[in-house]
Formats: sequence, C-alpha cells, structure tokens
Amino acid sequence: MPTVMGVSTGWIVGLILGVVVILIAAAIVIAIVVLAQRIAKQARTAVAGVETVRAQTDGLPGIARINDSGVRILRSARALRKVAVGK
Repeated sequence: MPTVMGVSTGWIVGLILGVVVILIAAAIVIAIVVLAQRIAKQARTAVAGVETVRAQTDGLPGIARINDSGVRILRSARALRKVAVGK
C-alpha cells in the first residue's frame, strides 16, 4: 500500500505544480495585455498630438509663389541699382 500512496501523492504534487505554473503564466499574460492596452492609449494620445502639431506647422499656402515674387523683386531692385549707379 505505501507504493500506491506514493503514486497518488506524486499525482497530487504534479497537479498542484501544474496549476501553479498555469496561474503564473496567466498572470504574465494578463500583465502583458494590460501593458499593451496602456501603450495603445499612449500611442493614440501621441498621434493626436502629432496631428495637432502638423496642423499648427503646415506650410503657408502659395509659399512657392511668394518666394518667386520675392526673387523677381530682388532681381528688379538689383537691375535698378545698376542703372542708377552705372555698374
């Protein structure tokens, strides 16, 4: 009979260890899921912040045309200076 007790005790110990391992694995998975949700929330907040910054720093509409006008004015001023100074 002592052999039978040893076998059944082994099963109980193995079952308890198995349950403990499963509980630890479940706790790790739950922690990972909670952290992933927190990261996702922070990512959504960051995306909203980036969109706000993008909207605030958009280029001026027609900036290329403004630059072209400035270059033409500068060239005209240089030409007038040459005529006035004679160089």
